[in-house]
Amino acid sequence: MTAAGAEPGTRVTTGALGVPWSAGARRRDDGVVEVAEVGVDALAAEHGTPAYVLDETDFRARARGYRTAFATAFAEVGTGVDVYYAGKALLTVAVARWAREEGLRVDTASGGELAVALRAGVPGAEIGLHGNNKSDDEILAALAAGVGRIIVDSLVEIDRVAALAASRGLVAPVMVRVTTGVHAGGHEYISTAHEDQKFGLSVNPGPGGGDAPAMRGLLAVVERPELRLLGIHSHIGSQILDPAGFEAAARVVLRLRAELAERTGVLVDEVDLGGGYGIAYLPGEVPLDPDRIAKDVASAVAAVCAELGTPLPRLSVEPGRAIVGPAGLTLYTVGTVKPVALDDGRVRTYVSVDGGMSDNIRPALYEAQYHAELVGRVSSAEPVLARVVGKHCESGDIVVHETWLPGDVRAGDLLAVAATGAYGRSMASNYNLLTRPPVVAVADGASRVLVRRETVDDLLALDQG
Repeated sequence: MTAAGAEPGTRVTTGALGVPWSAGARRRDDGVVEVAEVGVDALAAEHGTPAYVLDETDFRARARGYRTAFATAFAEVGTGVDVYYAGKALLTVAVARWAREEGLRVDTASGGELAVALRAGVPGAEIGLHGNNKSDDEILAALAAGVGRIIVDSLVEIDRVAALAASRGLVAPVMVRVTTGVHAGGHEYISTAHEDQKFGLSVNPGPGGGDAPAMRGLLAVVERPELRLLGIHSHIGSQILDPAGFEAAARVVLRLRAELAERTGVLVDEVDLGGGYGIAYLPGEVPLDPDRIAKDVASAVAAVCAELGTPLPRLSVEPGRAIVGPAGLTLYTVGTVKPVALDDGRVRTYVSVDGGMSDNIRPALYEAQYHAELVGRVSSAEPVLARVVGKHCESGDIVVHETWLPGDVRAGDLLAVAATGAYGRSMASNYNLLTRPPVVAVADGASRVLVRRETVDDLLALDQG
């Protein structure tokens, strides 16, 4: 029996599926995959497809793993650390609650994400608000909630936050986001520390000379009585698999911290090195190990502070994808199956599913690669080269660019795509007026709906005609 999604010649084995699936995913003797002891056939029957399926135990274990790894590594060098769950990856009330229960704070990037975190019971002091273009309403909501940090992203925003805080008689706690020039991550669109993009303030002087925008921002915050400068924030990208980028960014930020102290006497208490820790999307890929990255970054921070003669700051980091990505899968039902002859003489089988780019835009947006398997039955058919596609009116509506599936794949089969916990639901749309899938949590042999499936009535209710 040839493994769905594997190269020809490999054999299916029952038991745990391994990377890139969640720890609770295993294949039973009858070929059906189950997650946390719940079969995908039962999930499809109860919740329909497509559906986002989230392994709660796996999520919690990864959250604890990051918290423990960073706390241990930074304790060894003599300082503390806060781990923020980056809600942009996936944020629901339950997910925010899980993160907090496992000792994480929550990072939000909009008023909507802030509202969800607050509804989950996360204290404002344990929430951060990001965003390169925050509205006045979002800033005021953050101030009203008593968020622990507002990460300011531009010089003009510093003035806006100060004015809004003054209008409420408050002092706003802020961090200044800087761009370090360290290039890391995957696609150009998810690399966030190079100069030619929208985030942060550069550490390099502009064409007119003088202070760099980052230093100008820090000085502006120090001078405003309505603002309290907590520290410096850096984020270098997403899906990063080489820890060297974090170490290089830490050096830049810590030197900027020391320079500010020399000029003003203000040595900020905290440095945030962001997130972006990479995960495995395909079999054989190796994700970043939390223990390794924590130790490497802690060592680099300690060494640079020793060189500069400055005390260690408190650190904070923001994993998101690394916690929720591997914990999720998307479950589909196969519809049309169509063999297509290629110019090189090969035949590629197009396998259409009942979702597509509306529930996972990343393959179309970033050419992101994913892994799919037939999960609802046993097959002994020889594998065929396949492309999993959606049902949208776009030729770029591709779910998995290339994989191997059993040659007898047919309408009605259940197909699952691994490692979709991050950014699938968060970036979902109603393109072609498809309704967005539910988010279903599984744990200890039971499932429950975290976010219900949208209906056509939901779509019509928004249309005021």
